[in-house]
Amino acid sequence: MELKTQNLKELYEKDFYLWVMENLKLLKNGEYDLVDWENLLEEIEDMAKRELKSLVSLMAVIMEHLYKWENFREEIYMGGSWKKSIINARSEIKKLFKDTPSLRQKAEQKESLEKAWQYAVINLVGWFEDAEDLAKK
Repeated sequence: MELKTQNLKELYEKDFYLWVMENLKLLKNGEYDLVDWENLLEEIEDMAKRELKSLVSLMAVIMEHLYKWENFREEIYMGGSWKKSIINARSEIKKLFKDTPSLRQKAEQKESLEKAWQYAVINLVGWFEDAEDLAKK
């Protein structure tokens, strides 16, 4: 399928997979002037954002469930699902760091930690709304 740059821009909205494959073919063939650079660059940036968002979401799960573990575990046998969730999120973070080592630096940055805590708080507020008796504590 031979496409011009404008057709590629239209294809981006209509058939993302085909758009990717056509741009990939152009890049492999060295036909750089035909590549839909605007959308391609946007997609590359979005890929990086998704990786970071995944990391922050996992950090938020850990923070949320550690908070619940520390503050709302009334009996020794309670909180097993929180503990399992924390272990799973930590495992997923280790995998992310193995695949994308530069994310470790992002995880340690104040902005990432603050955003993770904000997400954890949002989740905790929702949890409190469902568990009014715990919210009163």
